[in-house]
Amino acid sequence: MSKQTDEFYNHFSIFYPLVDVFLKSQKRKLFNEINDVPFGRLLEIGVGNGTHLQHYKQHDIFGIDTSLKMLEIAKKQKGYQADLRRMDGENILFEDCSFDYVVLSHVIAVVDDPEKVLSEVFRILKPSGKIFILNHFTPNNWLACVDYLFQPFASAFHFKSVFRINNLKAIKEFKLLQEINCGFLSYFKIFIYQKQ
Repeated sequence: MSKQTDEFYNHFSIFYPLVDVFLKSQKRKLFNEINDVPFGRLLEIGVGNGTHLQHYKQHDIFGIDTSLKMLEIAKKQKGYQADLRRMDGENILFEDCSFDYVVLSHVIAVVDDPEKVLSEVFRILKPSGKIFILNHFTPNNWLACVDYLFQPFASAFHFKSVFRINNLKAIKEFKLLQEINCGFLSYFKIFIYQKQ
């Protein structure tokens, strides 16, 4: 991730509790899915301020983020056990085939190179490992207009407003297992993929 994006999230960390409130219902659905799969080694990329970490009910949890400020806040959270490290999702410093699950919650549209992140996820996942992706996805309805209208300003907030998962070449290396709608007009979705 670029230094500029990293600095943005260091400054943005003080506002993140407001974002947490907005994302609460979506993350509840995400954790229902994650907590329903068998115990395994799980990596969350872009762990942010870590307020949600207490919702993991099982698994051996690792979390990475590029923002030092976010990680400082995350390490002060209580009620969870996780190994938190400063690391870039585009250059993951874990061995091949070392995780059963990877979580990308509102991350794939904010990283500089989502293709690189997905390639790294594929590399570190064990055979038949799963990736859980929660994000906004530009729909095929009138809400797409909102994404296109916001596109000129999106870079100032370090995210891609127009974003479709199927436009990513690297996602084709995974098999889609499930698509779950979250919220208004399916603007937010959870995708569960498996390494083939």
